[in-house]
Amino acid sequence: MIDKKIRFTVYIIFAIIILLVCINMAWGISNTMLETPKYKLIKKTGAYEIRDYEPMTIARTVVNSDYRDATSAGFRRIAGYIFGGNDENMEIAMTAPVISNSPGDVEDEYEILFVMPSSFERSSLPKPNSSTVEIMDRSLNLIACISFGGWATKERSKKYHLKLSNWLKEEGYEVDGKFMVAQYNSPWALPPFRHNEIMVRIKK
Repeated sequence: MIDKKIRFTVYIIFAIIILLVCINMAWGISNTMLETPKYKLIKKTGAYEIRDYEPMTIARTVVNSDYRDATSAGFRRIAGYIFGGNDENMEIAMTAPVISNSPGDVEDEYEILFVMPSSFERSSLPKPNSSTVEIMDRSLNLIACISFGGWATKERSKKYHLKLSNWLKEEGYEVDGKFMVAQYNSPWALPPFRHNEIMVRIKK
């Protein structure tokens, strides 16, 4: 009787694991269908890339808190805007990635931004209901980045921030702005299915 209960429990746990894997694979597929900012790849060396981005329109907010709370609060604010929290009650398609300041640069004030779909210009986007969300044009221009998986925690973001900084020095590039964390996945995606980047603008 006990063996049957143990086997049943094992089957249930195994089924839950399979279900979670399937859900995350589905999220991964859906994430690949999200629009991402357009760029030209200039150079690739392992996990490092140099990209030249086209101009974009963004929704941004600034949160005064630590990294984890700021990214969570900033995501909710802008998600509220694109899910209808605007003067036209318009739903706007989600894009990837969600971008924030790197915790290697700042401690308690973070800019969080979503890139708006390329079908919109700033003038054609609805106005946010919340005064904490702004719509503006942004030019990233020449960007250096490093890719990494798992959770983009404060500690891991700082680790890859340092890796990218050291690589840029070795390659002779000059940084032209603050480092950023780009997260491409749903907040519920499991670590093996996650894709993140540390990005920074560099001088041409």
